[in-house]
This record gives sequence, C-alpha cells and structure tokens, in this order.
Amino acid sequence: MSNPHNDLAINAGAQLSILEAARQFNPEVRIVFAGTRQIYGKPDYLPVDEDHPIRPVDVNGVNKVAGEWYHRLYHEVYGIPTTTLRLTNTYGPGMRVRDARQTFLGIWIQQALRGESITVYGDGTQRRDFTYVSDCVDALLLAASQPDALGRTYNLGGLEIVPLLEVATAITELEPGADFDLVDFTAERQAIDIGDYFGSWSLIQAELGWNPQVPLREGLRRTLDYYRTHGSYYWNE
Repeated sequence: MSNPHNDLAINAGAQLSILEAARQFNPEVRIVFAGTRQIYGKPDYLPVDEDHPIRPVDVNGVNKVAGEWYHRLYHEVYGIPTTTLRLTNTYGPGMRVRDARQTFLGIWIQQALRGESITVYGDGTQRRDFTYVSDCVDALLLAASQPDALGRTYNLGGLEIVPLLEVATAITELEPGADFDLVDFTAERQAIDIGDYFGSWSLIQAELGWNPQVPLREGLRRTLDYYRTHGSYYWNE
C-alpha cells in the first residue's frame, strides 16, 4: 500500500511482459501463474471457492487480479496455455523472512528465532489455512503438466483451518523461549484486515488429483529447523 506503482509493475506489468514475449516468440510455452487468495478480499462465505466474488481490499490484491486476468485473456484470445493457482499462506524453507512483505508467517519465524516476541494483531481468533511449500510445488507441477488444467483457475489450501493464536502458540512450543504478544490493529491494518479466510480446494482435487500432504505443525517444525541453520543469510541479506 505504501508503494503502489512498484507493486503494479511487479504484479501486473511484469505479467503482461511475460505473456507478450510468449505470444511473439513461444506461443506454446506452458505458463502457470502463482496468484493469490487476496483477490477475494473479505469473504462472503467460507470456505471460499473459485466462484466467490472478486473484491480485493488492498493495492496488491487489485494488481494480482489484473495479472491473473492477463493470463486468462491471453489464453482465450491467443491460445497461450495458461493456468492460475490462487495460493494461500504458502510457507516453508526458503520463504522470505526478513519482513512481512510476502507473508506474516515469515516475520513470525524470524521473531521467534531471534528471541523477539511474535506480534499477533487483533485477538488472534482470525482463522487461516496454510500450504506447505512442497504441497504448493506439487500443485504447480500438476498444473503445468495436466491437459485438463489449460485455461483453468484453482484455489490451493491446507489440511487444517486454525486461528492465528494457535499458529503462534505452535511456534512457541516448537521454539523454546519464543513468545508472542497480542497487539491492537493500527487503523491502516484494520482497514485491510479480512477476518477469517480459508479456501475450498475441492476443484483442483477433483480435476487434477491434488491433495496437501504436510500438516501445519510438521511444516512449522521443518521451517524452524531450516532457519535455525540458515536464517542469518535470509534476514541479513
């Protein structure tokens, strides 16, 4: 929200450049767009399926909608073989942890491992679902290889639906000495908070056979193990 033109260039303009290059030089290239559940905004119903109204609450969500629609348009008009996955809270080894630009869970991992208190905004009852990185990669590979995925849009999700307070508690149990604080929303954060969100991934399950495999606590354990060894390379870059 603080740098909207840069966000526009990354999430919309860059997608258009990729698609134009494909159209001109390699129209048969297989493209899978990593979209986001942010395009839905505050849910009208749960779980959110692919037919839910598109109503983003922030600049990033608006630009992701544009990026997704460029991929859909180039498939329909030019026949570029594209597929969109709407990702939700993807996490795991290698994720960005030096700030909260890509996911709040990244900064939580950093705070826990550096002995800082995890910051949980609101009362922590907001429910979320999470996708471990290897499950996300499986979905990307299926989308890239299955003919049934051409021109389609799919939600991803996770095995569990948990309140943020439970996620923070799990991290502190896996990282002895870690703690968390409940902090009131700032006015800016409150304006874009969506409350509860969890998605239905029944469509990609039915059409491509995708099922998430890694439970949240196991995924958090693997992630914390990785950053205990390699974390300094990520938050000091």
